[in-house]
Amino acid sequence: MIIVADPELCREVGIKKFKDIPNRSMPSPIAASPLHQKGLFFTRDARWSTMRNTILSMYQPSHLASLVPTMQSFVESATHNLESSKQDITFSDLSLKMATDVIGQAAFGVNFGLSKPKSVTDTIDSDINNQDNGNEVSDFIKQHIFSTTQLKMDLSGSLSIILGLLVPVLQEPFRQILKRIPGTMDWKVDRTNKKLSHRLDEIVSNRMKETKIDSKDFLSLILKARESETELSKNVFTPDYISATAYEHLLAGSATTAFTLSSVVYLVSKHPEVEKELLAEIDGFGPHDQMPTAHDLQHKFPYLDQACLIFDF
Repeated sequence: MIIVADPELCREVGIKKFKDIPNRSMPSPIAASPLHQKGLFFTRDARWSTMRNTILSMYQPSHLASLVPTMQSFVESATHNLESSKQDITFSDLSLKMATDVIGQAAFGVNFGLSKPKSVTDTIDSDINNQDNGNEVSDFIKQHIFSTTQLKMDLSGSLSIILGLLVPVLQEPFRQILKRIPGTMDWKVDRTNKKLSHRLDEIVSNRMKETKIDSKDFLSLILKARESETELSKNVFTPDYISATAYEHLLAGSATTAFTLSSVVYLVSKHPEVEKELLAEIDGFGPHDQMPTAHDLQHKFPYLDQACLIFDF
């Protein structure tokens, strides 16, 4: 593993030359999880190039800017009645719920409802009226968390992953054996990934049946691009690869975003002078109910931008 600290070199590798690096090495945790192998990051050769070229337009500033209202709505939902709460709040949990909700909406067009505060009455009514849907969402999130936490590159992972770290050639044969033995970690991971794949395939299948797709979430954009592109694109974006690529966004974005937010808040809290200046800049933007645009976020919060950049580097 090579860790690069030079910003210009990161830009060179991650942006300018990224298209020239179609094949990446596969860590043993990913090699033990077929679900994660079908996302954009670990596909290879011509399939990777086709997928990347199709998806690239979805990362244009104009599309990302359109997601600001979605992010704002979940932030407002998660922080509703926060000041009047009498209980301590674990910010890392709150940020993970917010990030998962935002990316769930942006990737699948699904509102998981994790960050929405609920009263006891709301919870009871929700359980009575939406029990099946609530259980499905809850199960999906539990499976997602379990699958994600098992992607470990240390000796606490499953036996096949450990073998992949020590003797790579033995990983797949042992995984095939161990996933058939009830109770083993490989068996649990295999079952969870199958359930996740089944649920993701259902989402994709239902969306593909819709005659008119107006949503702007990642999944809908891929499906519209698939229908409008060549036969090659349709062969590349098969349902299993579509679901894996959409899920990859949830996997790659939720935990990393939550960790970054939590770490920034923690580090800022250790420097009162920085916290004071940050709050002054944020409060000086306007009324609390005024939603910033993408342009505002880029140009009207220079100190906040610097604080996040310092943490990133």
